[in-house]
Amino acid sequence: MDVNIRELATTLTPRLIEIRRHFHRHPELSGQEQQTASYVAGVLSSAGLRVREEVGRLGVVADLPGKGGDQRCLAIRTDMDALPIQERTGAEFASKHPGIMHACGHDVHTTVGLGTAMILAELQEHVSGKLRFIFQPAEEIAQGARWMIQDGIMADVSAILSLHVFPSIPAGQIAVRYGALTAAADDIELIIIGESGHGARPHEAIDAIWIAAQVITTLQQAISRTQNPLRPVVLTIGKISGGRAANVIADQVQLQGTVRSLHPETREQLPDWIEQIVANVCASYGATYKLTYRPGVPSVQNSPFLSQLLADAATDMLGPEAVQILPEPSLGAEDFSLYLEHAPGAMFRLGVGFSDRPNYPLHHPQFEVDEQAITVGVMTLAQAALKYWKL
Repeated sequence: MDVNIRELATTLTPRLIEIRRHFHRHPELSGQEQQTASYVAGVLSSAGLRVREEVGRLGVVADLPGKGGDQRCLAIRTDMDALPIQERTGAEFASKHPGIMHACGHDVHTTVGLGTAMILAELQEHVSGKLRFIFQPAEEIAQGARWMIQDGIMADVSAILSLHVFPSIPAGQIAVRYGALTAAADDIELIIIGESGHGARPHEAIDAIWIAAQVITTLQQAISRTQNPLRPVVLTIGKISGGRAANVIADQVQLQGTVRSLHPETREQLPDWIEQIVANVCASYGATYKLTYRPGVPSVQNSPFLSQLLADAATDMLGPEAVQILPEPSLGAEDFSLYLEHAPGAMFRLGVGFSDRPNYPLHHPQFEVDEQAITVGVMTLAQAALKYWKL
């Protein structure tokens, strides 16, 4: 069976590269993936799968019934959206849409999902239970998983697998992590309210800009002295707006930011912790405030059992030297975590790094991938799916 997967994946590789380059040429932003979804549905239908479109608004779902008596349903999820970035790779198949680019590898993810579905459709006689292929929109805005779940796709799922490309890992390798893979990501919006006045007489006003600076500084300093250093927290204020003129004391400043954490207990305490600091600073200088804390997505907590399944599958296909164990999590975020509230799952890192040229990071306008990684991803997921039924 291992040989069949390897041979099928190798034979399919030129077609998969063609598919990936099509997606790369025609990227679509979150919530706008109409053409991508239509293309995905067409490929899946041609492979003989039962396809549902417009699931979770623009998502595509394909089910492959097994030939055995296993009642479990294994899901494989990939995402389809691109980013608002102007591409600067110079590739022959570069984005044709100005200001939009697949700079996070979702074109590769979608292609790997399609290749896995195509191969397992060929090997349907060896699938003991049901397989569900989920092609999700809007991951970059952390909404697509919610939309898909609201449409009921996780109702009968027993386990779920996924992947994400990683340029610092060489193509031909994968990496797994047992436990926390990514961070929880929440948003904050804070309005500092002071009193306007003449820029030459600050003592007669309440300077919202200066107080905002004190809030930011105090928050960053307090992290190092009031939060457990073994449970990291990252708070970034990414946008500040306020003020009316250079010689007028600002009466209002708006701050927007993101809060990242790994441990559920820490995350639960953060809204009150942030508000206490904001309230104390504002009270010290006579200002008031309005704070909105918006919970985003939780941390991806990989099932150790399913992470081992992925590692074993990649070892079967590529040898033990092709599998890395990630020593630490990332403080990036992934809405794959929302699926894990309904079933155990695991996401692995797919190496896409080049050995002979610079590897730019995710979300960079020059981000590129070594396309041999597509075959590696397909073989790993297809083998993991077949091994799942034997466990």
